[in-house]
Amino acid sequence: MAETPSHRPPSTGPLLTAGDGGAGEPSTEPEPGPRDAPPRGIGRLAGWAPAVAATALTGAVLYRHGVPGTDAALFLLYVAACVALPGVLVLRLLYGVRRTFAEEVALGLALGYAVEVLAYAGARALGTPLLVLVWPVTACLLFLAVPRLRRHWRGDPSRLVRAPAWWSWSLALLFAYLLAWSAVSFFARNALTWPALGNAFPDMPYHLALTGELRHHVPPTVPVVAGEPLLYHWFVYAHLAAASWVTGLEPLVLLFRLGMLPMTCAFVVLAGMTGRRITGSWAGAALTAAGTVLVTTPSLYLGRSGAFTWGGVPDLIWASPTQMFGALLFAPVVLLLVDLLEHRRRTAGHWPLLGILLVATAGAKATYLPLLGAGLLAVVVTGTVRWRRPSRPALVALGMTATCFLLAQFVLFGGAKQALVVDPFSFMRTAWAEMTGAGAEAVPSPLSAAGIVAVFLLGWTITWGGISGLLSRPRLPARPGVTLMLGIGAAGLGAALLLGHPGRSQLFFLWGAYPYLAAVTALGIAVLLRRAGQSPRATLCAAGAGLAAAYLIPFVCGVRIPLPPGAPGALLHRPYAVLLAVTAVAAAVLALTRGRVRAWALVVTALAAVGLPAGVHARVLTVVSSGTGTAQTTGPTTAPGAVTGTVTAPPPGALAAGRWLRAHSRPDELVATNAHCRWGMEEPCDGRHFWVAALTERRVLVEGWTYTARNTARWRPGMPTLHLPFWDAGLIGLNDAVFAAPTDDTVRRLRDRHGVRWLLADEHRGNVSPGLGRFATPMFRSGDYAVYRLPDAPA
Repeated sequence: MAETPSHRPPSTGPLLTAGDGGAGEPSTEPEPGPRDAPPRGIGRLAGWAPAVAATALTGAVLYRHGVPGTDAALFLLYVAACVALPGVLVLRLLYGVRRTFAEEVALGLALGYAVEVLAYAGARALGTPLLVLVWPVTACLLFLAVPRLRRHWRGDPSRLVRAPAWWSWSLALLFAYLLAWSAVSFFARNALTWPALGNAFPDMPYHLALTGELRHHVPPTVPVVAGEPLLYHWFVYAHLAAASWVTGLEPLVLLFRLGMLPMTCAFVVLAGMTGRRITGSWAGAALTAAGTVLVTTPSLYLGRSGAFTWGGVPDLIWASPTQMFGALLFAPVVLLLVDLLEHRRRTAGHWPLLGILLVATAGAKATYLPLLGAGLLAVVVTGTVRWRRPSRPALVALGMTATCFLLAQFVLFGGAKQALVVDPFSFMRTAWAEMTGAGAEAVPSPLSAAGIVAVFLLGWTITWGGISGLLSRPRLPARPGVTLMLGIGAAGLGAALLLGHPGRSQLFFLWGAYPYLAAVTALGIAVLLRRAGQSPRATLCAAGAGLAAAYLIPFVCGVRIPLPPGAPGALLHRPYAVLLAVTAVAAAVLALTRGRVRAWALVVTALAAVGLPAGVHARVLTVVSSGTGTAQTTGPTTAPGAVTGTVTAPPPGALAAGRWLRAHSRPDELVATNAHCRWGMEEPCDGRHFWVAALTERRVLVEGWTYTARNTARWRPGMPTLHLPFWDAGLIGLNDAVFAAPTDDTVRRLRDRHGVRWLLADEHRGNVSPGLGRFATPMFRSGDYAVYRLPDAPA
């Protein structure tokens, strides 16, 4: 985040140009001047202060939550030398657009991740995972050996932009906010030691199991049900596996503490860069970055309203590594396309960079390429209508996107839908059930369903109402970069409205669009304020009024979530009806006293203060209304199965037994276990038990099956996905019989027919026979867990 101070922002063009960046219009990016030159001496040291402060804070938080300083330093060295450095060198060669140093590092880091996962896949497939180091070593050696490339070690001062000091500190503060929220909501509740580790967020052992699978196998399969194909976006686990091989750090520490932090930092920087590119101002960039980090559907309720507001960037950093990785890789894709579509200064290197990042994004998160395709299609249609010819770069990019999407869908994902179905307003109905306390199986009446849909639509209108400012410049929405982001946002909103999923994964489309909706919102607000000639004082007053409304209305209305028994569901509408009424009255008064344009500008500003930082509002309201010292969040899981229950304390010994088995078995040896259901959730069985595969890094014959493609393919709306039984009753019956009532025949069939070599018994469940040791050799015992080895087959 080290950026150097400046007195004026560079621009990729004025915020409002005569042409608005239309097709065929020249770039208005200014040539660098003397005030853009990097500072020297004390000025350079001062420019590093935000980055140093953020790094020191990160080290302190990590140390507080169980990560030694040596491990943190080793990981930082790995990210800098093996990921960021080669990425920055290649970026300097291929990417000629001006940027700040922080933006250069963030772009280089994203490129480094993209190449690393592709290199690791090849290295691991060859059986030598450390060959992943060939990529950074070769890149660095080439840039040292080739005379024409050596200059890229120093960089090109003419391409570096001097950022205001306040901008660098604002990025550092946004990252500090995300770090603090991570510490409170994730680090404090997801320990690194057993048995507290066993109470981690239920998806975390699944992520850990996939990381272990990628450490030892490419192509990967589902580690918790042997032989099932992994039809899932797994590139982030390849990165974590590569990091573990190179640094020697435990995958557990990388997944639970370290791995997401560089991605988060770079994502914040690139969100700001997106805003600066589209608005042409540092203020617009700051609003975009803040909106991206803090945005969610605004809640005007008291109590815990996680079902309503959950899913912003702070909630997804650790809960969904695939989302964080995909968001980071997708950000430079959009930036490259804005350059290509708006005819800014570009080089031939844009296209290879775009190709690499598209391939990596396709395997990082499946939701992003459909969003991009929708945005590019909007650009093509708009160009055809307006200029009677489609944009050639848009057509080429659309073809590349479609190719990568089809390859990913039918090669990586095998055409699996992962339970995603067309089910309009599915999320709104489930949110209504949770908010009213009616229970997951409750179905709202048509009137109640229409009411909750209206609440969500009004909430989204509040959050992104600033987009309406684009209407004051009719040519602006047709600017290719703006059209691209509007198309991405519309696709995200449409998917959230029209699709259904048992774990609400349709919302990932909307969450993925947040940065781009925030960017065009910032642009619309800036355009409107400029047209209205609004003074800074009036703007601040309007924002303060919106801020006050965000906190006063919930307490005035007093609607607490979930609603008490017997309370009418119509109470959910009350705070939003009040906000709508207050807004209408204020708009009418302002229109009479200040004119329609100024009234419009002030109302949009006030609503932006309610909507863009809605994540902060919801957390503050939760703390204040609950009287607790820390915010509490609830919300859907990041994979199939949003329903959670009361889980009993994890039995002791699992970590020790898993680590012993990992140390004394080969990666290709198969394990069988009697653990299939989450502790305390056996009747009916919640099939999200993944700790055996997670802790052993070994494939398991049958452990938990909830997230497999075969299981999700059986789901239909209204079915309890978490409790679907395993599809092969004969296999799981044989598996469990070996533990509960072993015989020579069952042990032989498990070994010879299915290839099982090890048994890991969870004796806490009470279905392990005392005579198991007569049929398999006891090897290790810790707490309630025992490890057995099956006898070798006779020669």
